[in-house]
Amino acid sequence: MQNQELTLRTELIEACRAMNGLGINKGTAGNISVRFGDGFLISPTGIAYDKLQPEHVVHMKWNAEYEGDVRPSSEWRFHRDILRSRDDLNAVVHTHSTNATSVSILNKDIPAVHYAIAAAGGPSIRCAPYETFGSQALADRILVALEDRRACLLAHHGVIAAHVSIARALSLAVTVEELAIHYLNCLPMGEPPVLSDAEIARVVEKFKTYGQQSDATQKSLQAS
Repeated sequence: MQNQELTLRTELIEACRAMNGLGINKGTAGNISVRFGDGFLISPTGIAYDKLQPEHVVHMKWNAEYEGDVRPSSEWRFHRDILRSRDDLNAVVHTHSTNATSVSILNKDIPAVHYAIAAAGGPSIRCAPYETFGSQALADRILVALEDRRACLLAHHGVIAAHVSIARALSLAVTVEELAIHYLNCLPMGEPPVLSDAEIARVVEKFKTYGQQSDATQKSLQAS
């Protein structure tokens, strides 16, 4: 195992543990993938995060082939399809965070109640219609919900956040949960006022130069 691959496997494991530490996931409900080589690395199914070792992370090819006895996450289809169809994204984080999942149970999109929604790429975080977990039908629904976006909800299921790196995808998953909290807190008083599409478009542009911009470096590292 080369240094770059070991680094990514280790980062993926640390992010799995961080999901639970941040309170946006419980147990082994979530999963994470990252683009690598001729496919992607993905967390395994049913192994407790505190027991994960680098060799447990599964390297899958785009045709879904993999080597070894450790099975990949049951959700590998949508991880593969997102990464294969979106060359602007390198990592996918899937969680069952409480508040965002609650919004998904209502089959609602998260609207622009706060300008931070621009981190997901647009004026809403769409909710993909329900399909059975792990199915190709779910993967297909997700691709539609993610058009021009980096995050979406899955009805009666959870959240997907994708970005140029594992760290950025994990951060976005936290943002989605925070937005869901704001939205749910407002709903008892009725549908809240929202920011305009034009304002969110301005914020999307401002976010492109906000903070320490290392996206190009991350993209080059993970695609090599």
